[in-house]
Amino acid sequence: MTDLSTLRDETLAAIAAANDEAALEAARVAALGKKGTISALLATLGKMTPDERRSAGAAINALKDEATGALAARRAALKALALDARLKREALDMSLPLRRAAIDAGRIHPISQVFDEIVAIFADMGFSIAEGPDIESDDYNFTKLNFPPGHPAREMHDTFFFAPDASGERKLLRTHTSPVQVRTMLAQKPPIRIVCPGRTYRCDADQTHTPMFHQVEGLVIDKSATLAHLKWVLEEFCKAFFEVPKVGMRFRPSFFPFTSPSMEVDIQCRRSGGEIRFGEGEDWLEILGCGMVHANVLKNCGLDPDVYQGYAWGMGIDRIAMLKYGLPDLRDFFDADLRWIDHYGFKPLDAPTLAGGLSG
Repeated sequence: MTDLSTLRDETLAAIAAANDEAALEAARVAALGKKGTISALLATLGKMTPDERRSAGAAINALKDEATGALAARRAALKALALDARLKREALDMSLPLRRAAIDAGRIHPISQVFDEIVAIFADMGFSIAEGPDIESDDYNFTKLNFPPGHPAREMHDTFFFAPDASGERKLLRTHTSPVQVRTMLAQKPPIRIVCPGRTYRCDADQTHTPMFHQVEGLVIDKSATLAHLKWVLEEFCKAFFEVPKVGMRFRPSFFPFTSPSMEVDIQCRRSGGEIRFGEGEDWLEILGCGMVHANVLKNCGLDPDVYQGYAWGMGIDRIAMLKYGLPDLRDFFDADLRWIDHYGFKPLDAPTLAGGLSG
């Protein structure tokens, strides 16, 4: 018979040396498996005499119980070590700043924010929102808006034209949102009171111009629309948008093919320390163009200029966003830099309202 004392020492040493579950299982199989050393001794009991079986059986079973107890103790120790290692690995450093909640991590782009601000202001004045396609016909983009043939704005250096189709017509990316006004006048009868925000496209790129930009235009058509009404609408918009109690405005004569008379509008401001403050100061800043809808445009859209008249205006959404929120470079709007949007963006649930404040 194998020396039980030696076997005991070897078995307990193998169990104690096991440093993970796999090694401990190997030690168990070596001792108590079907072909293990202790199991092999137990198998010899059947060949012994009753007296030998009585004494040897007690000793072998005692060894088996001791090995089983050692295995359980070592297994518990390994679990405790694993738990301790996991706790250390997953410990939280309470001195670290709290992570922002997922709902606070996202940001609304300033252009989207200004879109919503514009809609909130004009909706409060009773205007509807009108939209149209980005790809337009020459007729809607130019001809019906009183652009004569050969006008510089039709040339390739201003407009993105597509290749002629089978009929020879050249579609284009709209250069302004005025085609939406045309579509509205053709589709519904006055009175009309709409604003048309959307993307527009021109061949231009520098610090204050990009090939794709955003514009909002407004249109009112009825039997009694006047320049006085136009002035009031624009003044109320500027006060609400720039969130000032009063605003100084001046209207300068200008020229646009689709309006007559046509005017450019300057807004009173004060420049100080790289900032622009509206409603105060002695400086003036051009902000938009406007005028009374040209009689030819009304005729082209099936309206009788002897019965109906109207006014329209247009401004760059990107430009007024830069002015209001101090954004230095228009190109940053389109760089998709998360650091920029995290700094200049707006919280998702801070929806602009006239009652609660447009900019939060």
